[in-house]
Amino acid sequence: MREALLVLDHIRLNFSPGGLLFLNITIAFVMFGVALDIKIPQFREVFAKPKSVITGLVSQFILLPAITFLFILILQPTPTVALGMILVAACPGGNISNFMASLAKGNVALSVSLTAISTMAAMVMTPANFAFWGDLYINFYQKSGANELLRPIEIDFWQVVQTVFILLGVPVILGLFVAKKFPVLTGKVKRPIKQASIVVFILFVVILLSANFSNFMRVIHLIFFIVLIHNGLALLTGFTFGTIMKRPRIDRRSITIETGIQNSGLALVLMFNPKIFPPELELGGMAVIAAWWGVWHIISGLLLATLWSRKSLAE
Repeated sequence: MREALLVLDHIRLNFSPGGLLFLNITIAFVMFGVALDIKIPQFREVFAKPKSVITGLVSQFILLPAITFLFILILQPTPTVALGMILVAACPGGNISNFMASLAKGNVALSVSLTAISTMAAMVMTPANFAFWGDLYINFYQKSGANELLRPIEIDFWQVVQTVFILLGVPVILGLFVAKKFPVLTGKVKRPIKQASIVVFILFVVILLSANFSNFMRVIHLIFFIVLIHNGLALLTGFTFGTIMKRPRIDRRSITIETGIQNSGLALVLMFNPKIFPPELELGGMAVIAAWWGVWHIISGLLLATLWSRKSLAE
């Protein structure tokens, strides 16, 4: 397995500076749309009974990275694939999760609240999780005596914090400001913006795939089942923990989707930041994992949401 995956590190995705700028703008636009949809009464209603919110946040920011680490120890992939999996697991939920929660007849207010809170918490939790689990893995890997890394990967915690704040924090703060100061305008534009943000993100994924189609076709057999199992574990983590915490079925659906739908676009932005990961490092494994996650979690989320949409919420 490890020998076969080594080929991934030599993959260079066709990702121009203009493409990176477009991805940055896309992520910021998505987060701005999320902020426009945040309603204080929804927060009050959700936080009046905060157990489901806490369950969702623990599932996403604590259990998923820990389970990802255990999966990596069992799978024993190459370091770059492992770090790509850790980085994806450290990211917050994506905007498309709200649409999927609605399709699945889940608790949409809970889904929106979890997306908003996890997005704001990600300014600290994403770099903290990636630094903690990434450093733990690197130390474990180096002690094993493996020598596939030509030079050590050093995770710059504060650079990750800065990048996440610019991409998530600034658009969310701006969105909250616009929603508060211009409520009538917000009411008219938030739905089109939310729909457009989903379309733009999917369009970006399609463009990324088309520009790198030959590369993906050469390695898809190596990463398909890794991402499938990893994403399946994420969904299963949300559902199982929600069940253990005795959350209502409608809440479990939202918690499951929020845990399994990750902001893989953010992971890609971080990977292509030269201040975090120098270009001379061959980190193709990280980029391919995150890029395929961006495709697969849309497919798996829609399949699960469609299945649940046909099932009764009755206990």
